[in-house]
Amino acid sequence: MFSFRVLKSDGSARLGELVTPHGVIKTPVFMPVGTQGTVKAMIPSLLEEVGAQIILGNTYHLYLRPGVEVVEGAGGLHRFIGWHKPILTDSGGFQVFSLSRERNDKRSSVKVLEEGVEFKDHLSGDRHFFTPEKVVQIEEALGADIIMPLDVCIEYPTTYARAKEAVELTIRWLDRSIRVKRREDQVLFAIVQGSVYEDLRLESAYMSMERDLFGYAIGGLSVGEPKEEMYRITRVVCSVLPWDKPRYLMGVGLPEDIVEAVASGVDMFDCVAPTRMARTGTLFTSQGRINIKSKIYEKDYDPPDPNCDCYTCSNFSRAYLRHLYKAEEISAYILNTIHNLRFYHRLMEDIRRSIEESRFEEFRKNFLRSWLRTSY
Repeated sequence: MFSFRVLKSDGSARLGELVTPHGVIKTPVFMPVGTQGTVKAMIPSLLEEVGAQIILGNTYHLYLRPGVEVVEGAGGLHRFIGWHKPILTDSGGFQVFSLSRERNDKRSSVKVLEEGVEFKDHLSGDRHFFTPEKVVQIEEALGADIIMPLDVCIEYPTTYARAKEAVELTIRWLDRSIRVKRREDQVLFAIVQGSVYEDLRLESAYMSMERDLFGYAIGGLSVGEPKEEMYRITRVVCSVLPWDKPRYLMGVGLPEDIVEAVASGVDMFDCVAPTRMARTGTLFTSQGRINIKSKIYEKDYDPPDPNCDCYTCSNFSRAYLRHLYKAEEISAYILNTIHNLRFYHRLMEDIRRSIEESRFEEFRKNFLRSWLRTSY
């Protein structure tokens, strides 16, 4: 039911095909984030229209609301949300560590034990306990195609000793996840940790590879470290990961991050940036970022991006989008999100085409030169 193959490479950049029970995914691929069983301001038909091949769901959030029993009773996450293409669920580990804070206090309320992690949920403040086994059982009930094991997410900066402990515990939790996994219509990825310490990253990668899983994720990046460090660690990890297995850079990223990571050999990405920034009035365009709230667009009747083929750009002007946003109309969020997600999927299409035509490095240089000049 599952397979992955690299169809062509250009340097370290890879053009691939990932086959799942719910469809074939062309890689490199961007996965819109559907945290609570929905990509914010979108519906499944719109996601297909902008080019989404796979979306991401979040175990932590779905466990809290609506609850695993509700989703399982509907026949699984695909049926519950009306999305019939592939789904990846992350373990919720990042949310456990990032959202579980004492109220009115920046201190974390998370207790990391050998058995698992105890945390307060961000909705009610109730305490919960996730074990690697419980997370796999939740993800099996949700029924995503690709599932992630519980891992130890640590902050940046962190000490070498803490990063090493996290690597070792993540591997022990991975082994427990492997032992309890039952469904054959799902595949489990390993997650490589190690913060910005190269030797720990390599140790984590090699130990993960010994488990010979379907794919490998790079976690613990885009958490505040300098971009140069993120790029360096991504290159280091990709240099040793198996060529014939998919590689997923978790939580990344902005357009420039995606292009740089593809150059290192990454196949899969997710990030809240295009949807979150759409809801705050920032649009990604072929001429760089624009802030649609700005008064300069009050009488600008051009489309948001004259080079974009999305529904928003084909029908509406910058002036109208600014009006909707200033009037706090819900349609502003929808139209902005349609555009931003289409921008991301067009970027991935351009990346795949450049690899297929053996001109990725030229594409990378031209894109970064233009994008960084106009967006920052």
